Amino acid sequence: MKKCLVIYNPESGKKDFVNHLDYVVKRLEDSGYNTSVIATEKPRHAITIAKDACMSNIDLLVISGGDGTIHECINGIAVCDNNPRIGYIPSGTTCDFARTLKIPKNVRKAMDIILEGEPVKMDIAKSNSGYFLYVNCIGTYVDISYVTDSKLKKYLGYFAYIITGLKEFFTIPMIKTKIEHDNGILRGYFSLIMVINSRKVAGFNMINKPVLDDGLVDLVAYRYVPLFNNLIYFISFIIGPKFLPAVYRIQTSKLKIYTDHHHKWNTDGEESNSGNLNIEVVKQAIRVIVRPNVKNKYFKEQ
Repeated sequence: MKKCLVIYNPESGKKDFVNHLDYVVKRLEDSGYNTSVIATEKPRHAITIAKDACMSNIDLLVISGGDGTIHECINGIAVCDNNPRIGYIPSGTTCDFARTLKIPKNVRKAMDIILEGEPVKMDIAKSNSGYFLYVNCIGTYVDISYVTDSKLKKYLGYFAYIITGLKEFFTIPMIKTKIEHDNGILRGYFSLIMVINSRKVAGFNMINKPVLDDGLVDLVAYRYVPLFNNLIYFISFIIGPKFLPAVYRIQTSKLKIYTDHHHKWNTDGEESNSGNLNIEVVKQAIRVIVRPNVKNKYFKEQ
């Protein structure tokens, strides 16, 4: 029989995925998978679980949790030779990765995609602090996903992030930065820097038509403009970043970002290290199961 492992984060979102576990396992076993289940018990636990699963030649890895959970799983998968198909059941608060790939939080519909969809080869990126799936960013508002109280997220959902964001409205950082990319060097003072391999970031449409298998990421960098930073963010999040003079959007396969600012990087919604960052795209590194229309829209080289 084919082997499947279900990894789920019991603390993710409204903490109710466990109520659907019997249904998920039954559908997998009815489809011919010998299925086992492991719940994460602590931060970074999913890295070890996913790595061990790959080393045991698992065929299908089903992941349920938020962006942080799937981020950890990718860091376990990326260091292994075996590359299992990945099925995702989003259960976090925002789930930018799932929103980009049109994977619903409804467990039954997500399972339909896992069992009836198509696997696509998707890019990830490697940095000096590990692998990331869809975003690495520094600057204004980037800590909202992990400083927002978990109880508040459970009861208010995405609105909890907005409440936390209002507290940071008047504390815009000025980050002195040098960025080396495929086509040159960008220098200056910035308030927000994002390296994106996604359409959605923090629930907003940041890249209108991303290509997720071309070996490139999008660098979106916002100049520090006193008194106007929040206005620039607001307009950018509505019409897209490429139309504003204070915003740079560059596609590149690798980056070196130099900054001595004390702010820490946000990697796939989780707090990471501060300081310089070296990034290189790993082209078509993972296999994710998606709907055929999503494959046609975001995966142009397959």
